[in-house]
Amino acid sequence: MSVIETIEQLEAIYGTTGEASTVKVADRVTSSYRVLIEKSPFAALATCGPEGLDCSPRGDLPGFVRIHDDKTLMMPDRRGNNRCDSLRNIVRDPRVALMFLIPGSGTTLRINGRAHVSADAELCASFKMEGKAPRTVIVIDVEEIYFQCARAIVRSDLWNPDKRIDPKTLPTPGQILAEMSDDTVGGEKYDREWPARAAATMW
Repeated sequence: MSVIETIEQLEAIYGTTGEASTVKVADRVTSSYRVLIEKSPFAALATCGPEGLDCSPRGDLPGFVRIHDDKTLMMPDRRGNNRCDSLRNIVRDPRVALMFLIPGSGTTLRINGRAHVSADAELCASFKMEGKAPRTVIVIDVEEIYFQCARAIVRSDLWNPDKRIDPKTLPTPGQILAEMSDDTVGGEKYDREWPARAAATMW
């Protein structure tokens, strides 16, 4: 196995970065990038901490990441599993990255920056949905923002409805939990009750 260990070795294989790959990079939210953020209902949030890296799915109504100004984004921390992996990391290491997806579009948007977690009551209340406010809001200072070309989305055929996987061919959360816990957690009861539980705790 030939392991690449230096930047020079990488550049010998890939060459130098083209102009289109660099001119698109901004240090603030531009008018075009604003549109992409406002249209996106999903983002992956990457964080880092003493235990390592974490990448967490974040989904909400389109525009759920609020553009406070061209250098600041705000994202509510909605109901989840209470592991708080992302929040634990941000409290100890502010470096974060976001990747936005827009259904039907091949263009993705990437943001790198630094974040903090706010429990300000007024700020949290401003993100209420169905009368329920998030417990905290992640405030992100944008350092770098740019779009990613569509090749990955095109190759994966991600938005093609004919390529959707039948959920019945996949292990269910209840089955995975049962397998991991010697049947002490999860199972058919977990899967049966989850839709109602999720609907009652969505926000």
